[in-house]
Amino acid sequence: MAPLLSLLCILLLVEPVLNQDMPYEEELAQLHACPKECRCPPHFARAVYCDNKGLTSIPNIPPYTWYLYLQNNLIEALSADALKNATQLRWINLNRNKITSNGVEEGVLNGMSQLVHLYMDDNLLSSVPSPLPPSLEQLSLSRNRISKIPAGVFIGLDKLNLLDLQGNKLMDDAVTEVSLKGLNNLVQINLAKNQLSSMPLGLPPTTTQLFLDGNNIEKIPVDYFKGLPKVAFLRLNHNKLGSSGVPKDVFNVSSILDLQLSHNQLTEVPFIPSGLEHLHLDHNNIKSVSGSSVCPVAVDAAEGTVNDSVPRLRYLRLDGNDIKPPIPRDVILCFRLLRSIVI
Repeated sequence: MAPLLSLLCILLLVEPVLNQDMPYEEELAQLHACPKECRCPPHFARAVYCDNKGLTSIPNIPPYTWYLYLQNNLIEALSADALKNATQLRWINLNRNKITSNGVEEGVLNGMSQLVHLYMDDNLLSSVPSPLPPSLEQLSLSRNRISKIPAGVFIGLDKLNLLDLQGNKLMDDAVTEVSLKGLNNLVQINLAKNQLSSMPLGLPPTTTQLFLDGNNIEKIPVDYFKGLPKVAFLRLNHNKLGSSGVPKDVFNVSSILDLQLSHNQLTEVPFIPSGLEHLHLDHNNIKSVSGSSVCPVAVDAAEGTVNDSVPRLRYLRLDGNDIKPPIPRDVILCFRLLRSIVI
């Protein structure tokens, strides 16, 4: 009995916490207006669950909705009429529907002045929706058919910090300084699995995470990362990078912590900056590795006590190359913080 009483007390305490920002009259109105096709939990009245219902259109959404779940349906259009009352929306999940660019009614998104998260993965979009609300912080449009980023679509989106465009049909001429203008506070951009043949231009200097896996990139310009002083996580797996396309010091950027170059055509280990902690070079054409060629400091300087000058590399992956064990002693002496080497 005691455990049951304790659980009841917890539930009684939690209930008002979940709805404490919602007046009782609004809560009643919200639940009363809940579409018959959807579910509106009384304990979380600001959320409307319309996912996995086989819907072909969006039902009329109640006025006090913050979180709207419409994923896994057959919705073809995003209409202003269905959302005209839902002016307080913060979060919309429209993943895995059949929405086309023509199906996004003009102005429907821009009118959501409090929208923070917009998820439209796995739809049929051919272009980034426009216009978008200035309040937006995360925009996910992966696995669509996007080949165009309208010029100026991101201007005014000063709060946007995450942009996911992986798995689309973007080519070099679509990802430019003009099309990316306005991303002043972007932290993460995912352009993996597109049709890029060169490193994208116009990325904001705030970029910390850059994902470019699964493209056709063959080379990196010498000074490319000078414009990205905060990049820490860089993924270039499954491209066509050869050692001739990777300038010697191109990765000599103090901010880089994690560098992934798996499944390329490298024949040599690129320069390893002192601050790098994780390096993936598996499944290339590398035949040998030596401390004298890859150590960012003199090998003898790396010996002895661990201090700030010692390279920070902790994880190194070299399997899928033509390198035969053991790893040369000078490599071990250089990277004294190494905890794992896969060969």
